[in-house]
Amino acid sequence: MSLLSSFWDEFLLALTTNQQNSPILFSTLKHVRPVELTEEKIIIGCDSNGTKVFLSQHAKEIEKELYSHTKKKIQLSFIIIENKKKGQIDSPLLSFQSSIEDLFLKSGLHSKYSFDNFAVSSTNQVAYAASQAVSNNPGTAYNPLFLYGGVGVGKTHLAQSIARKVLEGNHEKKVYFCPSDHFTNELVEAIRDKSTPRFRRKYRNLNVLIFDDIQFIAGKQHIQEEFFHTFNSVVSSGGQIILASDRPPTEIRDIEDRLRSRFSGGLTVDIQPPDFELRSAIILIKAKEKKIEIDMEAAKIIAEQVTDTRALEGTLLSIYAKTLGIKEKIDLTSVDYFFSEKTVKKIQRITPADIIKAVSSYYNIPQSHLKGVERTDAIALPRQIAMFLLRKELGIKQEEVAFLLRRKDHTTVIHAVEKISRLIAKDPVFRQDVDNITKSIFPST
Repeated sequence: MSLLSSFWDEFLLALTTNQQNSPILFSTLKHVRPVELTEEKIIIGCDSNGTKVFLSQHAKEIEKELYSHTKKKIQLSFIIIENKKKGQIDSPLLSFQSSIEDLFLKSGLHSKYSFDNFAVSSTNQVAYAASQAVSNNPGTAYNPLFLYGGVGVGKTHLAQSIARKVLEGNHEKKVYFCPSDHFTNELVEAIRDKSTPRFRRKYRNLNVLIFDDIQFIAGKQHIQEEFFHTFNSVVSSGGQIILASDRPPTEIRDIEDRLRSRFSGGLTVDIQPPDFELRSAIILIKAKEKKIEIDMEAAKIIAEQVTDTRALEGTLLSIYAKTLGIKEKIDLTSVDYFFSEKTVKKIQRITPADIIKAVSSYYNIPQSHLKGVERTDAIALPRQIAMFLLRKELGIKQEEVAFLLRRKDHTTVIHAVEKISRLIAKDPVFRQDVDNITKSIFPST
């Protein structure tokens, strides 16, 4: 990987930690690449004028994020990368080099996504198996393949892995990974420029079309109309459609029934939030990719503390940065020190008793019941929330949490943290309850 590509990947990784960033802007930035970087300026290559216009409108916002990342004022400039021979039919594949890496780039793919580095567990094994089946027999296995789940569960990774395998098997295949906002922007541009025939040739002649965040076309009648015909054209010619969304077809509101019917006509697979074992595996895979030495037990602690999949890599790199030049590898001491730094202010002001009291008060349960033997849902769930907060907010060891709540051993704590993490990821109402309790404990955070 070139220094320029490495810089851009690190910048995109830094953006994932800022929850205030627009998802559409971040999605667009993932599918453009820098072509030149100096101390004062960065030139970004775009695949269409629509993308260029969209990013130009958000230039100040991007420059602000670049400054936060580099502590330097870097001016943005956008160009359209196009090298089309005379008479050549428009294609979503930009034609400027012939290496497999450039082929991935032209198809809107990121080289880091493959089946080889996708960690599999019970939460995603069905989606993984279905994706492999589609990659081996595109257009015949499951068409469309509809993957849905929350943020960071691996939808994009699997979808791009399919495309990668298809391209590796046949470089002549026309494959394109298309975020919904790209499709929208390009269609608007085509209507404005009276170039919709070219737009349709680009999309309707594909062998594999991956459409990310399909839920964002809801309520957009003209976009839905165009995608309906694109869908039919690709499928009728033997091509494969892969759709990714944060919800199943039946739960996407303001979408035409005929589209909903098409989306449900293949295989729909739910990808659950990664469990503890899967998060541990992801950390080990990321460490291997980055050539970072890490103890297994250290990886487990990170996986327990960080439930957001996209934050795992950032946490790993942050810990590595603090150990670089001091230790040869990340060990338990390194991880404990990192998380203790983040919680030291909270520990100074808040005690375990404060957390237990806050949970008891929120659910109107006597503290003695949380520490008792009763296992009804009305008592067990608040008890598990208390365990979760003691671990996450104060960083108290599992054995100590078990002792504080009079449990037999630390395995009860592990189970509680895992269960509460899953519920927070899946249930917005429950997540708000936990947030309310946390704010009552740390009112200034």
